[in-house]
Amino acid sequence: MNILLIGYGKMGRAIEALALSRGHRIAGIIDPSHPDAKLEQFGPHNADVAIEFTHPDAAFANVQACLRQGLPVVCGSTGWLHHFGEARTLAKEKGGALFYASNYSVGVNLFFHFNEYIAAKMHQFGGYDVQVREIHHVHKVDQPSGTALTTAEGIMRHYSEKKKWRNDPAQAPDELAIISERLAETVGTHVVTYSSPVDVLELKHEALSREGFAHGAVLAAEWLPGKQGVFGMKDLLGL
Repeated sequence: MNILLIGYGKMGRAIEALALSRGHRIAGIIDPSHPDAKLEQFGPHNADVAIEFTHPDAAFANVQACLRQGLPVVCGSTGWLHHFGEARTLAKEKGGALFYASNYSVGVNLFFHFNEYIAAKMHQFGGYDVQVREIHHVHKVDQPSGTALTTAEGIMRHYSEKKKWRNDPAQAPDELAIISERLAETVGTHVVTYSSPVDVLELKHEALSREGFAHGAVLAAEWLPGKQGVFGMKDLLGL
């Protein structure tokens, strides 16, 4: 399979190494470090799928370009989801394929699954407040992380009294606190804490390397070609 890499930071390089180890080819690299390659040069004639990990300010334009050029795209950039409805509409108009996840780790997506199950049970029996905490490396641009936001959305689907999230300690009962920390080279840690006057329960995922994210992104890239629509990790994992 020919994979176009859009973005060549730490994630892009990890994806390249894993893709090559699985027998795939890199059709091109779109990044300031490779100025001779341009996104408009690529389409179904020379690439099977694109994997996009860039910056919030660039991601939507990259996704649009891929869809318009008939190139299935796996996107892992966060911080652009206010445009997601437009991307979904464009995918439908063009008969294209978009795969988006805020986090491509298989373990994190099982974390999302169990997060919703636990939220439903804790709310059913009552007496517990809930908070999300995320810790990432100091280079991460967006805050809260996309993974933290997905986690918060899963909780709020079951905690009906939580109407909005706040990237600070909650100031009102209808707020869900997301506490963001930036610490050295931490890959990514997410913790959901349920607390009551009598006990505390925590659900935690800690990434130890970027290889788990790269593996999920390559799995998505292998799965996406030939499909039409907008997909996510629940589709890939059958959750």
